[in-house]
Amino acid sequence: MAQSINDTQEELIAEFDLFEDWADKYEYLIDLGKKLPAMSEAWKTEENVIKGCQSRVWLHAEREGELVHFLADSEAVIVKGLISMLIRVLSGHTASEILAADLYFIDRIEIG
Repeated sequence: MAQSINDTQEELIAEFDLFEDWADKYEYLIDLGKKLPAMSEAWKTEENVIKGCQSRVWLHAEREGELVHFLADSEAVIVKGLISMLIRVLSGHTASEILAADLYFIDRIEIG
C-alpha cells in the first residue's frame, strides 16, 4: 500500500529539519529538483502551463486506474524543487485523496 499524503509530508519535513541553515535547505531543494524525472517535450504545451507563475511550469496528470500520477517541469531550479516535492506528496493517490489533502509541509519546512 502506498504511503499516505500526510506520511510523505512528514517525511519531507523531517528531511528539511536536518538542515539548520536556510542556504542548506535551498541547496537540498535544488537537488530535489535535479532528481525530478524528465518530462517529455510533448507535454510542454500551453495547455499544461500553470498560469500565473513567474517562471514557466508545466504540469501533466495521468490516471492509472483510480490513481493520479503527475509529471512536471520548470525552467527555474527553485520552482523545480518545489514541484518535485508536490509530485512526491500527491502522485500515486486517488483524486479524492488529493482534493481532501491539507498541504502543510511547505510552511513547515521553513525555507527562507
